[in-house]
Amino acid sequence: MSFRSNLSALICKTRIDQDCYLPTDKTNVKMPLIKKSTYRVPSFIFKNRHLNTIYASQIRKVEAVNYTRERINTPDDDFIDLDWLYADNERVVIVCHGLEGAADRQYVKGMAKYFHQNNWSVCAYNYRGCSGEPNRQIRAYHSGATDDLEVVMQHVLQKKYRTIVLVGFSLGGNLVLKYTGENAKNIHSEIKKTVALSVPCHLASSSEVIQQSQNWIYMKRFSVKLRKKVEAKKDLLIAQGFDYDSLIKAEKFEVFDELFTSKAHGFESRMDYYTKCSAVRFLPDIAIPTLLINAKDDPFLSPECFPVEIAKSHDLFHLEMPDYGGHVGFMTFNKENVLWSEKRTYEFVVN
Repeated sequence: MSFRSNLSALICKTRIDQDCYLPTDKTNVKMPLIKKSTYRVPSFIFKNRHLNTIYASQIRKVEAVNYTRERINTPDDDFIDLDWLYADNERVVIVCHGLEGAADRQYVKGMAKYFHQNNWSVCAYNYRGCSGEPNRQIRAYHSGATDDLEVVMQHVLQKKYRTIVLVGFSLGGNLVLKYTGENAKNIHSEIKKTVALSVPCHLASSSEVIQQSQNWIYMKRFSVKLRKKVEAKKDLLIAQGFDYDSLIKAEKFEVFDELFTSKAHGFESRMDYYTKCSAVRFLPDIAIPTLLINAKDDPFLSPECFPVEIAKSHDLFHLEMPDYGGHVGFMTFNKENVLWSEKRTYEFVVN
């Protein structure tokens, strides 16, 4: 079956006004600086969460983004590839992609292009194994790998940028929120703000949501990509005692995270990994202006991924919950080909 046939079947199966994973309290909650989201769907068909998600990811194209690649070394004899857009100034935005993404994904390129057009340098961070070449070590990347983000940060700081902003999508959003919170008041003074979009900040519950039947098309794509990376490391995995046969058959996150993510990165189990790396645990400690944008109709998110109570009592953590937008969607049509989420992120950063 073709991609378009799969998309059509998925959209037809889904009620447009589905509210399965929304917080039950729909009263107007006053949150720092945000009364009501300004995102409006371009037409009623984009009220379908899956169409908004898939159109932004698979159909929208962002042109004329010409990165300069830089490879940096990690302390454990591995490498990380950074894709740069340079501007003649002292400010930079570090963009962190989502699960099985990379700097060349449309959502990363769109954000990078908009900031660069506004005279910002951009560092698009490709996680280990995500830049088109397998990394050297058994470890890869995960939702809480802030040690690698710190390696990137130290390298960026050496370039003498005076203003640094973190922007993360989905898994990358969890990463930047965790990094911002766990460093709290000891965060590098150059880091001024953080923006996170479409974030499964409660990993255990969101992993259950994405594995539900209505999300089969996403789970299929993720499992195919993860399987290719397992195949690329077959000899290394077997040599270090991983259950390769079970890993290569894994079609759900709970299996992959139990057999690989937790074991390869020093966690006792997948639940230990989910608990320790969920960004929601670190939000109360955030000490710089931070914005989380999670659409109420995001097909990947559980109710626990909408930390309303934390936002209500926090002076610096801002939560914005558009009614629509899907997952890293927020489709917008204009002659500049700029999404609402890109303009909203920039607006928060500069104001």
